[in-house]
Amino acid sequence: MAAPEKPLEGKRIVLTRAPEQAREWTQALEELGAEVILLPAVAFFPAEPAGALDTALGSLSEFDWILFTSQNAVRFFSRRLKQLGLSLGPARPAGAPDGSPRPRIAAVGPATAQAAAEEGLPVDYVAAHATGEALARELGESLAGRKILLPRSDRADDRLPNALREAGAQISEVVAYRTAAPGALDPGILDRLRRADVDAIVFASPSAYHNLSAVLRPSDMAELSARVQFVAIGPTTARALREAGARVAIEAIEGASGAAALAASIAAFYAREQVAAGKRAAQEQRE
Repeated sequence: MAAPEKPLEGKRIVLTRAPEQAREWTQALEELGAEVILLPAVAFFPAEPAGALDTALGSLSEFDWILFTSQNAVRFFSRRLKQLGLSLGPARPAGAPDGSPRPRIAAVGPATAQAAAEEGLPVDYVAAHATGEALARELGESLAGRKILLPRSDRADDRLPNALREAGAQISEVVAYRTAAPGALDPGILDRLRRADVDAIVFASPSAYHNLSAVLRPSDMAELSARVQFVAIGPTTARALREAGARVAIEAIEGASGAAALAASIAAFYAREQVAAGKRAAQEQRE
């Protein structure tokens, strides 16, 4: 039997995700032949102080919906819930009046929904398009007058809360976790980036990009994106990179099979590049 194809053979791909979240991505990329270089550009910590989150967790029955916009929001929400010895409570039937046992849960996409399921949090709605704004649009009029709990990062922007308020929802936005730069970045890998001695860099969040930019300088990052393929996970990250002046070569969607989908997106990009290069070479020969 022939050996399986390795479409990413020889490609050097940098992952900027936190180590505990990069394992599946590393495996999926290495299975396709890539050399994976880990450069964690973001770290996550519990909310400090946790007072607002604790208050919300102690009064969950007062909310109609909990909206999760990331896997981290799910994990830190669930972790604190367990630390306080609390539970979500029994399910609230669709259309049930306020005061029923527990709020319904919505997630921005399959990966976030899967993280919630792994934490024992049943998801009632998953956004068809993996952005917070899309989630607000899809739930639409059902949010009018409803009490929404929105556990988020301390660095989250205002797009989703604004969209929810426009839909008539009553928002309780609480910090569930803090997003920060790691203590240090590997100087050897940073030097490789400065020399463009890699093929692609994967960013899973705007924070990862901005933290790396703080070390390499925004202008250098924009220049680097012309020499190295920048991969953005999801439209929010892609938009942040473009707003910072970087070129996004690959925009991947992290679904339920996010690691496999990411690896396949990168492999497909290089396959198209190879075909295009072949056509250019053939054209030059004819000329």
